[in-house]
Amino acid sequence: MSGRAAPFYCPYCGDEDLRPSEEGHGSWECGACNRAFRLSFLGLLAKGLRSDTHEGGIESP
Repeated sequence: MSGRAAPFYCPYCGDEDLRPSEEGHGSWECGACNRAFRLSFLGLLAKGLRSDTHEGGIESP
């Protein structure tokens, strides 16, 4: 993969009129609702995802 991922829509109004903000890395502005927001990666989960089902989709008793 190359580059950073960009949001497809505003998390507040759902519109796609987004542009990078001058506030710094990961900052975006929505032209539809006039909000600014920042996206950041927090890290990986230590235990990962946990499933309560066995293979085949049957829950344990």
